[in-house]
Amino acid sequence: MAALVMPELKTVGALVAWARQSLVQAGVSNGAQEAMWLLEHALAVRSHQLVSHADRLVSPDVLVYAESLVARRVAREPLQYLLGTQEFCGLEFSVSPAVLIPRPETELLIHHVADHVQTLSDATIVDVGTGSGCVAITLAARLNGRRILAIDRSPEALVVAQRNATRHVVRDRIEWLEGDLLEPLRDLQGADSVDVIVSNPPYISESDWAGLEPDVRVFEPRMALVGGEQGTEFHERLLRESREFLVPGGLLIMEMGAGQAPTVRQLAEQIGGYAALRIIEDAAGIERVVMAQRVE
Repeated sequence: MAALVMPELKTVGALVAWARQSLVQAGVSNGAQEAMWLLEHALAVRSHQLVSHADRLVSPDVLVYAESLVARRVAREPLQYLLGTQEFCGLEFSVSPAVLIPRPETELLIHHVADHVQTLSDATIVDVGTGSGCVAITLAARLNGRRILAIDRSPEALVVAQRNATRHVVRDRIEWLEGDLLEPLRDLQGADSVDVIVSNPPYISESDWAGLEPDVRVFEPRMALVGGEQGTEFHERLLRESREFLVPGGLLIMEMGAGQAPTVRQLAEQIGGYAALRIIEDAAGIERVVMAQRVE
């Protein structure tokens, strides 16, 4: 890849033209728009000011910062990590390489958890693998009076999640637990009466890992992505372990990858303890969410 060469004239307009050309030539999808977002961030201005201030000179320190952001995006570092945020269910979440970037399809989990607990006067919800905290925090913001627990095995992820919870003024309404899947619940009072266990577990198979886009494979946390040789290992563990904690009629709600629904359905039938299984498609028609109801 050719080295990025900054224009000699260090104006806002010249910087915009250079950034757009650099990202487009590097093959970055939506590169022209992403260049504008990166420069809005670097120059701390709104998009219209990149046009109205086109002849304004850029200070050397801002120029260096803008150049570094564009170079990092050319190297495929995700835009969300560069900007430091990602929107999810109408809320802004801080993100870093310690956590998976929230995806739109995960919003399906929010809808179906909220739909299930709205008829319950009191409910306990456990978010397994909370990452950025997007699921637990969104639920806490929308559902008053529910007990919400957020678990992650990464202490670095929990730091990010708690920062996001503080930002949205729900940190004290969530119980934060560090550990592997449901293990932290075993010694917790009342944890054997859970109404919903919700999770976006790692579900990429080892064989699919190498074929992922570099934006994902190189920069996002492998721990949050790879589920094992089959990709459904965490779904199997959650199906087995959730029976210990769910109340009769309680729900286990999990996100899954394309084509994994038949395997997850078969696992649920083999493991037993669930009276019904429902598969939900995302906006692209992919079977994305599985809902397993504990035997009454």
